[in-house]
Amino acid sequence: MIKPRYPDIMRHSIFSTPIVTPILRFMAISCLKLCGWRVEANELPSTPYVFIGAPHTSNWDFMLLIAGVLHLHLDIRWMGKHTLFPPVIGTVMRWMGGIPVNRTKAHSMVSRMVDLIREEPDTILCIPPEGTRSKVKEWKSGFYHIARQAQVPILLAAIDAENKTLRMLGEFKPGDDLDSDMQSIQAAYKGLKGIRPENT
Repeated sequence: MIKPRYPDIMRHSIFSTPIVTPILRFMAISCLKLCGWRVEANELPSTPYVFIGAPHTSNWDFMLLIAGVLHLHLDIRWMGKHTLFPPVIGTVMRWMGGIPVNRTKAHSMVSRMVDLIREEPDTILCIPPEGTRSKVKEWKSGFYHIARQAQVPILLAAIDAENKTLRMLGEFKPGDDLDSDMQSIQAAYKGLKGIRPENT
């Protein structure tokens, strides 16, 4: 028996399970409408790419992400801290597209995600650049290093809570200057407030 290369990543997720996914998509779109939220997206990049979302200020952000991705017919994988993946619950989280991350081994995780993107060209890897829903002074750069090393673009997505809109702000192609590129990426989010604006 061949051992799977990525045993902690499910082949089918909430975004690609026959019969179940269309039902969940209908429910997600209906819930977004009932709650007054809408999704704004122009042309999306061709896969593979890294998908970042900000501001991340509330536990509700995760549900908005799931609903928005179902609305857009995307099949994503998202990175989350390994403590979110205990036995039993972890299986559900993986089915929802989750990949557990042990932050004490960040360097090896970057390499692993680069390999995943190179070997599976349909990959859309979602990463919250703030790393937490609490207020932070600066973003983590793991998403940038993954995109740069894998030579793929970064899709900038935003939660505009004031206007109840999930916005796709466009794609960004990493260059050779980390500091300058991070400033440019963060500038795209200027003025946008999350569900809990005090954490923005």
